[in-house]
Amino acid sequence: MNEIEIWVDKVFKQFKDVVALDNVSMRFASGKLYGIIGPAGAGKTTLFRIMMDLMRANSGTVQYRENGRKIYFDKIQEQIAYMPQSHSLYADLSVEEHLDFFRKLYGINDADFQYKKDELVHLARLETFLDRPAGKLSGGMYKKLGLICALLRSPRIMMLDEPTNGVDPISRREFWGLLDNAKNNGILVLISTAYMDEAERCNSVALMENGRVFAAGEPDLLLKKYNSNSFDELFLKRREKRK
Repeated sequence: MNEIEIWVDKVFKQFKDVVALDNVSMRFASGKLYGIIGPAGAGKTTLFRIMMDLMRANSGTVQYRENGRKIYFDKIQEQIAYMPQSHSLYADLSVEEHLDFFRKLYGINDADFQYKKDELVHLARLETFLDRPAGKLSGGMYKKLGLICALLRSPRIMMLDEPTNGVDPISRREFWGLLDNAKNNGILVLISTAYMDEAERCNSVALMENGRVFAAGEPDLLLKKYNSNSFDELFLKRREKRK
């Protein structure tokens, strides 16, 4: 599979008097799981919207690259699975009806669909809920359904904006299992989260506060650098220093 990269360079975004992103720069590559970690108001959602071309930056660039060469967003857009924070499924459609809807939307042939459906439903542990409407699923099952619907199209990039927010601990673990599987299949996975414990499950993280990235790198190395046992502790130490 061709190598896909995303380069974010000095992205600045301001809403009236509020600076949402302050010269943010990042690099992402295929087959890795990246975490954008920070509390509410850090700028995570704004960053994802700019990367998805849903919002324009005041300055700076987002560049998609394939095998080292720049490609235009419209050439890669259909290969990106994006999960916003807001609910994006149909409450009255069942799990199976959602999968069939996205099969038709993505133009997946019957043989490929059956194989992918069986594999993804099993991984998400939704076999016994195929007839249940999405509106009657638990929060965790709802998020897992959204993820496997996105994975049906075999994306090369996944962007998930706080997908585990409000999800119970068991479903969170199962959700992360799906993300690990996607990463192991060569997909570039980007997830934003305010849950600090999830940072340690990523290959690389960018820590954000008030629109700025104050640290980035491998989780273990960052914890050592900041002499912290957890990312909760790391953020708390920063907060104490500002007092």
